[in-house]
Amino acid sequence: MTIATILKRKGQDVVQVQSSDTVLSVVQRLAERRIGCVPVVDDGTVVGIFSERDLVYRVAQEGAAVLERPVGEIMTAPAITTDDRTPVIHCLSLMTKRRIRHLPVVVDGTLVGLVSIGDLVKFRIDSIESEAAALRDYIQTA
Repeated sequence: MTIATILKRKGQDVVQVQSSDTVLSVVQRLAERRIGCVPVVDDGTVVGIFSERDLVYRVAQEGAAVLERPVGEIMTAPAITTDDRTPVIHCLSLMTKRRIRHLPVVVDGTLVGLVSIGDLVKFRIDSIESEAAALRDYIQTA
């Protein structure tokens, strides 16, 4: 199964910001939407990703003044991305190795979705439970 399968279930609506947006405005958007990160997109291209971790690290280093800076100055860049043809298991491995929780999904240079490690784990659990149910049904009818 590929990332496209998850996006079909989840949808492709992605909150995104521009690198020129202030950190404060982006943090307010995160709070309003109750989300943990946003892709940073300039001229249709994913240039980075801004997460709660980026905020915590920078506030610890620089204090509240960081809130007035452009998010492009403190985002994680370049963003690690995937495409919709990538197998779910590969993305899980990538996220584990790189210690990241979100992957922007980019197709032909355009952001088409965002998947979280939670999305991928839920998908794998649902798949495993479905396989187990099919095996139980098979055994009961044999």
